[in-house]
Amino acid sequence: MLQLGALESKVMEVLWNASSPLSVREVHDSLSPTADLAYTTVMTVLDRLAKKHVLLRDRDGKAWLYRPAASREQLLVGDVLEALRHPGVDAESFAAALAAGLTTDERSLLGDRLTRG
Repeated sequence: MLQLGALESKVMEVLWNASSPLSVREVHDSLSPTADLAYTTVMTVLDRLAKKHVLLRDRDGKAWLYRPAASREQLLVGDVLEALRHPGVDAESFAAALAAGLTTDERSLLGDRLTRG
């Protein structure tokens, strides 16, 4: 299961909210007002997320431009499916635990969507 650290989550939020791929400098600048981070720290986090296939990157001259490989929702669904299919996980118990954490409206919405396919 993919677990993002605090800084990785902040980096992903910047990229999910961007309208186009961003360079290391642009991500660093977006994080700077709220965090005192070295440029190289941001570069390392972006590189690691790309190696985990959470980000896609393309060359732009000498720089890399980064973009999410999946939406927030797709990433979360992938984690849930991976957990559900993990050996030793009882699907019925998993579903019961998930349902217990949902509001009535969320259960109804999820049920309606699953029924429609």
